[in-house]
Amino acid sequence: MLKKKKTEKKKEVYALGHHISMSADKARRVIDQIRGRSFEETLMILELMPYRACYPIFKLVYSAAANASYNMGSNEANLLISKAEVNKGTTIKKFKPRARGRSYPIKKPTCHITIVMKDISVDAKYVEIDSLKKPRWKKKHRAPYRDMYSSGGRIWDKK
Repeated sequence: MLKKKKTEKKKEVYALGHHISMSADKARRVIDQIRGRSFEETLMILELMPYRACYPIFKLVYSAAANASYNMGSNEANLLISKAEVNKGTTIKKFKPRARGRSYPIKKPTCHITIVMKDISVDAKYVEIDSLKKPRWKKKHRAPYRDMYSSGGRIWDKK
C-alpha cells in the first residue's frame, strides 16, 4: 500500500476513450475497483472480472501505460492509476418498427472514460507502508483439538 507524503503536482500521462458503447453506470462499477491501484494489479483484476466493461477499460489502461513508457520513459512496474473517471456520453437513438405501424425507440447509451497514470518512482511523495500496516485480525488462542471418538466413550455413555 502507498501513502502520500506531500501534495505537489507532477507529470502525469492519460488515455481517453470517447463514445464507448455501454452505460456509464456499468463502466463505473469496474472503474471503482481499479482506482488508486498499481498497473500490474489492475491488469490482473480486469482480466479476472466477468463484466463486459472490463475489455475497453483494459485497453485504455494498457494504452496509458504505453504512453507513460514512451513519453516519460517510465517502467510499467512503477505506474499507479491516480485518477479514473467515467462520464456520460451521447445517446444513440434509433426507431424500430413494431406491429400495427408503430415504432419503438431504441436508446444506446455511450460513455467517455479517462485513465490518468502517475509514475511513483519519479514522484518522491509516496512511501511504502506495507511493513507498517497492522493486520486486521488477531490470532486467538484456541484450545487443542479434542477428538470425541478417542475420549474413552465418555460422550456416548451419557443419556
